[in-house]
Amino acid sequence: MLTDRYEVRHHADVDNVSGIGNQHINFVPMDMIGGFEVRPGFYEINGATVIPGGINFTIHSNQATSCELLLFKRKAVDPFVVIPFPDNYRIGNCYSIIVFGVEQENLEYAYRMDGPYDVRRGLLFNKDNILLDPYAKAVAGLREWGLEGTAPEYSGYRGRVVRDDFDWGDTKQLHTPIEDVIIYEMHVRGFTKDPSSGVDFPGTFDGIRQKIPYLKELGITAIELMPIFEFDEMHDAREYNGNQLLDYWGYNTVNYFSPNTAYSSKPEYNREGNELKRLIKLLKENGIEVYLDVVFNHTAEGNEHGPIFSFKGMDNNIYYMLTPEGYYYNFSGCGNTLNCNHPIVRQFILDCLRHWVIAYRIDGFRFDLASILGRNEDGAPLSKPPLLELLAFDPILGNVKLIAEAWDAGGMYQVGSFPSWNRWMEWNGKYRDDVRAFLKGDDHMEQAAANRISGSPDIYGGNARGHFASVNFITCHDGFTMKDLYTYNYKHNEDNGWNNTDGSNDNYSWNCGYEGETDNEEVMVLRRRLIRNAFVTLMLSRGIPMFLAGDEFGNTQFGNNNAYCQDNIISWLDWSRLERNHTLFTFAQYMIWYRKQHRVIRLDTEKCSMNYPCISQHGLQPFWTDYNGNHHYVGIMYAGKSKNGRDELVYVAINAYWEEQTVTLPAAPEGMHFYLMIDTFREMSVVQDKVELGGSFTIPPRTVYVLEAFPVLGTS
Repeated sequence: MLTDRYEVRHHADVDNVSGIGNQHINFVPMDMIGGFEVRPGFYEINGATVIPGGINFTIHSNQATSCELLLFKRKAVDPFVVIPFPDNYRIGNCYSIIVFGVEQENLEYAYRMDGPYDVRRGLLFNKDNILLDPYAKAVAGLREWGLEGTAPEYSGYRGRVVRDDFDWGDTKQLHTPIEDVIIYEMHVRGFTKDPSSGVDFPGTFDGIRQKIPYLKELGITAIELMPIFEFDEMHDAREYNGNQLLDYWGYNTVNYFSPNTAYSSKPEYNREGNELKRLIKLLKENGIEVYLDVVFNHTAEGNEHGPIFSFKGMDNNIYYMLTPEGYYYNFSGCGNTLNCNHPIVRQFILDCLRHWVIAYRIDGFRFDLASILGRNEDGAPLSKPPLLELLAFDPILGNVKLIAEAWDAGGMYQVGSFPSWNRWMEWNGKYRDDVRAFLKGDDHMEQAAANRISGSPDIYGGNARGHFASVNFITCHDGFTMKDLYTYNYKHNEDNGWNNTDGSNDNYSWNCGYEGETDNEEVMVLRRRLIRNAFVTLMLSRGIPMFLAGDEFGNTQFGNNNAYCQDNIISWLDWSRLERNHTLFTFAQYMIWYRKQHRVIRLDTEKCSMNYPCISQHGLQPFWTDYNGNHHYVGIMYAGKSKNGRDELVYVAINAYWEEQTVTLPAAPEGMHFYLMIDTFREMSVVQDKVELGGSFTIPPRTVYVLEAFPVLGTS
């Protein structure tokens, strides 16, 4: 009979059950199995959880007929005990047991489940399969990067028991206002792995920690980490031309509740995740939010030819979308598709996100191929997907940023139409494509570019969803870097081993007249200018700016636009370029600062004295766009009031034409003139002394000017 105090705690929302110890509750064993005292456990607490005197193990399966718990010594081939769940330890479809007297620090665990095997019905039960707990807080055997881990050596991944006793002190969620967010996308390993990074623990969470002063100096407000959920980089590892190719990016998730242990600088047995937590805590103390790139569209189990190590062996036809023949729908392009809108999978995803927000204080999530999250169990699109609505209104996720990659590999493209409930933001792929095409000089791109820079009102309906539905980006992990965008006309993915057939062919890039690196000074000057043009355009666009780590100092992937398998200098940041391209860094830094200084760029304010629209589009003549003229020019003016109530006008002039053009400005408010603040035609683009341009000016070819209205010099 359980004590009353046990019952109260049992029905509480318990994340760290070790806290029960402070209540001096004694758990009384009821049975002896395999030499260990046991009793029924906490059925509502999934995973493996430390409690006073023992460990609580809970797992569920709708269609299994029996379940066994396997306990291993660390790195042992065979379990030291196999504990079958007694029938009376099962309630509904949930198995739960407390095992007493187990040495936690040297423990690994897994499950075996028996049940029907019928491929056409999607049932793959096999009592010999060793299964990883989907709720495991750490996965054993994957600590050393680039080495064969648990699965090949021991025929199964295993979980580890983690004590969640990290002291967050007074750390709070930052809740950076969405209009102030500036996102910096990075790969944990690639950010500091190259020796040029100068950190003590390259390629790790601690490596990023040592770069926090740099991130703060740059001025970004959030880092977005490419996948850090446990993945096996040796998944589909291969050799090509003497180089080992790995699953470097990490978009094949092995387990959703555990951090990648290879990203920690040292082993953290039973404290896995503490190094990541220390990083997050210090980032928050420096005003930087942390977002995670999460992959709920598929798993590393693959299709019918892939391994069975977790979901497949528990409830294959619940966790995955299956055809009537029992094969895997492949809307992810990676072999399988998670059945996200099944109630059990919905709950699993919600539990996972809550875990990362509660245990790791994560501030936001970017959902890879998020359109899959809006498909029905048969793959059909849903108009009101239950999962997306659930996440939008969940109270624990209430202030967390939710960002969708609003498309999938099955052809569903939802940029501008992703179900949002005014909570979801979107990676704006149209911004990337239209702005790239315009800036390199493609014909008839003026209107599309002007709309993208203005917050994509044609896509998001202006204030209907706000200007903050759009995450604007020109570069990200998938595609060219900013430098490569103006160094290569074509992708150069030969090192990937697919005869250059992988990666996108639609890059909207321009090599400025020479393919690849060159010593031609004229070409290099033009390339540097185009990079500056891109940074100005991105930072002075309405919406949420995001750029790829290293773009601020001209990092290159040598023309590879799909470096998913390259664990080498192709993907690693070359920090020596920071010194060589320091002028570019200071310019990127200045543009971030400039954006922060001007509210009218970031959000609508009170109208200025001229009653101009908060955002207006202009051609070579004010308020006259003439988008049929093919003049390769876009003018955007932001107008409103500053915080102190003064008129604030910022005019962005973008000449993508290869010749100079004459531009007429809108009238400035009485007593004010427009002055040139930024001129990308100059290597040192920040204008030190205000240059009055009057009512019109001539802008050089392929140049961006930024003008600002000030009281006429000499007046107050």
